[in-house]
Amino acid sequence: MDQRGALPAAWCLSRGRPEETLPVDAGSCQAPPPAARASTCWSSVRSCLVFNMSAEGPRLLTDYETRILPRAGGYGRYNRAAVAFSWFPSFAVTLNLFTDLFYTLIPDSYHCKPDPTLLPPALLPGNLSRQDYLNLTVPWVNGSGLSRCQLYKYPANASDLSGNCPRETVSCTRGWEYSSAAGLHTNFVTEWNLVCSDYWKIPLQHICFMTGWIVGYVFLGTICDWLGRRRCFLLSISLSGVFGMAVCLSSSAVMFLLLRLCQGTMLAGMFVSAYVSRLELCDPPHRLMVAMVGGFFAVSAELLLPGVAVLCRDWPILQAVATVPLILLLPYWCCASLFPESPRWLLATDQIPEAKISLQEFAVRNGVCRQDEMFPGETLMSEIDLLYSEDCQPRFYSVLELRRTRVIWKNCLILSFTLFIGTGIQYCFTRNLHLHSSNFYFTYFLRVITGVLACVFVCLSVNHFGRRGMLLLSAIITGLSSLLLLALTQYLRGGLVLVLSVVGLLFSQALAMLSTFFASEVMPTVVRGGCLGLVLAAGCVGMAASSLMELQNNGGYFLHHVIFASFAVLSVLCIMLLPESKRKSLPDSLKEGESQRRPPLFLSRPDRDHLPLLCTQPPKSEYNPDNYSRLVSATRKMLTKDSLPYRIAAPAVAPLLSDNGAQKNETRREVLS
Repeated sequence: MDQRGALPAAWCLSRGRPEETLPVDAGSCQAPPPAARASTCWSSVRSCLVFNMSAEGPRLLTDYETRILPRAGGYGRYNRAAVAFSWFPSFAVTLNLFTDLFYTLIPDSYHCKPDPTLLPPALLPGNLSRQDYLNLTVPWVNGSGLSRCQLYKYPANASDLSGNCPRETVSCTRGWEYSSAAGLHTNFVTEWNLVCSDYWKIPLQHICFMTGWIVGYVFLGTICDWLGRRRCFLLSISLSGVFGMAVCLSSSAVMFLLLRLCQGTMLAGMFVSAYVSRLELCDPPHRLMVAMVGGFFAVSAELLLPGVAVLCRDWPILQAVATVPLILLLPYWCCASLFPESPRWLLATDQIPEAKISLQEFAVRNGVCRQDEMFPGETLMSEIDLLYSEDCQPRFYSVLELRRTRVIWKNCLILSFTLFIGTGIQYCFTRNLHLHSSNFYFTYFLRVITGVLACVFVCLSVNHFGRRGMLLLSAIITGLSSLLLLALTQYLRGGLVLVLSVVGLLFSQALAMLSTFFASEVMPTVVRGGCLGLVLAAGCVGMAASSLMELQNNGGYFLHHVIFASFAVLSVLCIMLLPESKRKSLPDSLKEGESQRRPPLFLSRPDRDHLPLLCTQPPKSEYNPDNYSRLVSATRKMLTKDSLPYRIAAPAVAPLLSDNGAQKNETRREVLS
């Protein structure tokens, strides 16, 4: 007999097809013939599968973490190797991101170059010392030394050059003399003299660079969902290397701005594709560790960057050295095993042939037996063949699908808001560090150290206390630190201001890290790249907000601080609406993303609503409707038994009541009840 005919009708009944039960003759209490029974039940199974696949596709029938990933080797050696290779792009991206700090750093001291044509013809500058010559040509500003933007101009017939001589001040005519910038002799500022009247081009360069990152996160994040994680990553590393080398050859400030904008766009695509891919290759217990190790790679790039700048000395050399790690990633093109396509994304988008090839590759490299010789149908590939029809067409999604959702859109908006606060409010804390010490390296390394501590804090607390709880704690401490600095700075000592600034900087970085990680967990696989790109783009807007203040010479700093402190307090209420993703599977479809619900803030008592007298133990069954291959095995064992559940033997003894009496007794019982 065909073994498929032994499938119980209860399985289809549990899948939402109550009309497809086995027909039983009530009068004779005999089961239908085996052939009819097999045909009926198998057709009901196929109808049940078609019914479940018609609404949201076969993704609803597969739980990737519990059914697909373990049978492909789980978080095996091949997954670990692929995740490790996804960490190196974090180093390369961060190295190129923070070179902008050294490119746009204004030297500590600079002044106009003396112009001999502004002096009387009778004066011979060679008879004066260097300091006397500067005092004669450059105005002295009390409290700040030599003037940075003006020169003295003397009348042509002047003979007395003392302080009583009539003279006027003019703008610099021959450029400026600069002290060495931190780590570099020349940078973007000194190369094109972006000081005095051209100072506004410095924050404009940073805004253009952040604009490139915003465009890259939004556009390439969507490309990541359309073309795949691997294709987006390879496209990004290729073009980022090309634009990085082109920046070294910039001949003007405008060319430098445009090329840095294009490079920032490609770097954003690298980051979002690598971040999403590494999380989709691991299981829930390792997701946090995988994400935070990538954060440590980024911090290591920040620590090495000042030493690299000191060795390079000139900005074109530093740019070339920062581009080398991007070029070293080009072998990812040739070797697909270094950065494989996510099989989770392939399954979620119904690319079944490609998903089967990818899963077979993962299973082989993880050392998992792919096929059982005795029962070849009980394999991962056969289960995928059963759940997915052959004519299944791939379906791709974009962030525009969010307009049809409610929960996913809400989660994306809240996490974008928290990341915007986490990145934007850091300017308020670092500015207080500048007031405490004007040394560039003091502020730089203190910020890097707080970044390391933020990574450690997230690693130690998030898996234990949950994502939402730690995000809420980070937002609360960030908001309190900002409010205290805003209200009590003039009443506190310098040490307390420094402590509050460091604490606020630490937890604001933790808020930014956790917002990014949280967003990647609660967004569905089909739109994870685009949604994470929207969240990260909001963070770049927060980073660009500081440059908007510098465009106005920090004229709106107080308003900037007030707004972000208020936003930090408001975010505490918004975070309460988020779901909890700790130890949960990543959502794959939009329906799974919409099914995420907000848990209660405080857990109820364990003994509440616990009624032991009403608790019933579900009967044990050999059938497991969540796994079809196990269902086949259980059905095969059931068929080998002597007594089958659908064979009802005729009673050996005649009933005490006749059929009419039994019918009357049953009618009387129904009336009494």
